[in-house]
Formats: sequence, structure tokens, C-alpha cells
Amino acid sequence: MTDRPSVLVISAHAADFVWRAGGAIALSASRGSAVHVVCLSFGERGESQGLWKQEGMTLEKVKQTRREQSSAAADVLGASIEFLDLGDYPLRVDEATQDRIVSIMRERQPDVLLTHVANDPYNRDHNLAHETTLLTRMVAQAHGHDRSTTPIGAAQVLQFEPHQPEVCGFTPELLLDITPVFDRKTKAMQCMSGAQGHLLQYYTELGLRRGVQAVRNGAPAGVTHAEAYQRTYPTVGDQLW
Repeated sequence: MTDRPSVLVISAHAADFVWRAGGAIALSASRGSAVHVVCLSFGERGESQGLWKQEGMTLEKVKQTRREQSSAAADVLGASIEFLDLGDYPLRVDEATQDRIVSIMRERQPDVLLTHVANDPYNRDHNLAHETTLLTRMVAQAHGHDRSTTPIGAAQVLQFEPHQPEVCGFTPELLLDITPVFDRKTKAMQCMSGAQGHLLQYYTELGLRRGVQAVRNGAPAGVTHAEAYQRTYPTVGDQLW
């Protein structure tokens, strides 16, 4: 891994990366890392409640609004973004899309992948995003796949916190201090408020709670906001601490 690791985010819907990993994205970008977000879906059917309450709303209008909101949020966080438009509720990922994600991974050469947990009983789209990330990571590592491109290394996969972590079997293994960039995360969350405004308060309060827990686990007293992550693979080192 380089001093400025490349970060690739696989987000099931167009706002997931903002609520759950906006701090990590902004922090990484502020330190000079290249951060790229792949949105598998606009979340146009099941994740855009606020938009569907507006008179005269159509599916294409929802998609366009979500594209604009997510692009604005990514810009605030310092990330590039692309949309695969695979639909939601349910999300469907075919072989051609898997190949495309593998190509993105080989082009971006990520040191770290951020995505959803393995088992979210409330939203199976999140499960598919997780499985797609692991599957395409495996293929992107294969030396016999597409010899014209370079295989990726052993990129860690960090699962960001789901909306109801206890039910999803989520165990925080990393409390990431996002205090220096929480204002940027707030601005990015505000970009998404038209479709899911009710989540702004929830994720603001969650950041505060995780900040308190970070201090209780040894972070400096000045830490006020944090995000929680669970590792998928073992970490490697030459000492116990």
C-alpha cells in the first residue's frame, strides 16, 4: 500500500456512500488519495421517498435528480463518481456488469474497498453489493484474467455501518476519526436531503455517538465524530499493537 492509498467505493444506491462513508471519503481525499465511487443504482424506486411525494414525479425525473444530488455530494467530498444504473428493489448485477467493475478495479488499482455488510435483512440490494464487491475483487486479482490489464493486490474490504447494525451482525473494528472533515460530510448529506431528508439527523447523531466511543477506546479527547467499519480480511503486521 502506498502512503496515499487509492480508495474505491461500491455503493448499492446513490446515497449510501454519503450517509455511511462520507467521512472516510472526505478524509482520504483531503490527504491526497484518489477516491472513486461506483453507484450500482440510483435508488430510484425504494430509496427516494421524498422525491416520490412531489406532484408529477416520474422514474426518469427521480433518476436525474439522484444523479445530480449524488454528483454534488461526491464533489463536496472530493471524490469522482460513476453510475451503472442497474435498478433497485431489486438490484440486479449481470455478468457484463461484473466484468465492467473488474475493469474499474484494474484501472483504479484500489488499496482499500468500501462497501456494504454481507447480510442486511432489511435491504437485500446491500447484500448483493457486498457479494459483487468480493466477487469482482477476486476476479480482478486473477493473473489469467485479461492479460492486457494489471491485476490488483490484496485490497482490504471495509464494510461500512448499516442502518440497523445489531440486526445485521455488524461489529465495529475500526472507529475512524472524521472530526476534521465532518463539516464536509454534513454538506454532502444535505445534498441528498431532497430524497431522504429524514436520514440527515440520524447520521449526524450516529457520528457523534461513534466519536464518543472512539474516545472511550483511546482516541484523543478532541475527537468528536467518527465512522465505524468492519474488516473483511485479516490485517497484517509485525507487532501486536
